[in-house]
Amino acid sequence: MEQHNPSIRAQAVVLMRQGVPNRLVAERLNIPRGTIGWWRSEDRKACGETYEQPTDCPRCTTRDFDESAYAYLLGLYLGDGHIISKRKQHHLSIFCNATQTGLVTAAEDAMHKVMPLPSVSRRSRSGCVEVKSHTKHWVCLFPQHGPGKKHERLIALEPWQQEIVDAHPWEFIRGLIHSDGCRITNWTTRVVGGERKRYEYPRYFFTNLSADIRQLYTDTLDKVGVSWKQANAQNISVARKASVALMEIHVGPKH
Repeated sequence: MEQHNPSIRAQAVVLMRQGVPNRLVAERLNIPRGTIGWWRSEDRKACGETYEQPTDCPRCTTRDFDESAYAYLLGLYLGDGHIISKRKQHHLSIFCNATQTGLVTAAEDAMHKVMPLPSVSRRSRSGCVEVKSHTKHWVCLFPQHGPGKKHERLIALEPWQQEIVDAHPWEFIRGLIHSDGCRITNWTTRVVGGERKRYEYPRYFFTNLSADIRQLYTDTLDKVGVSWKQANAQNISVARKASVALMEIHVGPKH
């Protein structure tokens, strides 16, 4: 590290103790930000201070937050999300189909709305985009995080999470469909007036290995009046006309 005049370092410490951000101190004194960060760290150690990363976690600060966005993000997390929480690595990841750019933007927007302070980034992978938000506090908002795969352990909502889902059921359903669901178009033919005509109609499917997550989905469908059936062991189908119409209004196709 380049050696700097002790008087310059003293000026930097004074500014930092006054609450001036590292970036502004670096610009004012024409010193690299990395050097300013090191000086700040060393000054804290000398003063016996323990640094805590600032957070706007709703569970830790009891601040109000966008519960509608959280219900959607919860659905995404239960479907195609996971949290890495290690000593020096903490982030929430949601995996989105790379061709569905609207979904990628929606996942990023939901993360920003739930916790604006942490950084959010995108990482392109083979056939998908990983939307990541970096803070250890995502485990506060998703207590379902734990070792092993979701379908190999119990997945249940905390009472405060269930209250949010009850208040915003369609956002939760939309998040689940956008992660592990799809909208397809079936077709059939009928003879009308002696002429065979083709008719198309949409259906919705949700597929997940976890029986607990499928139960959360179907319980929420019941609450909003959507009829469903078990298509197979891991697949839930919504096919009745009135129920599909509700899904079209509140969910729609992924894009």
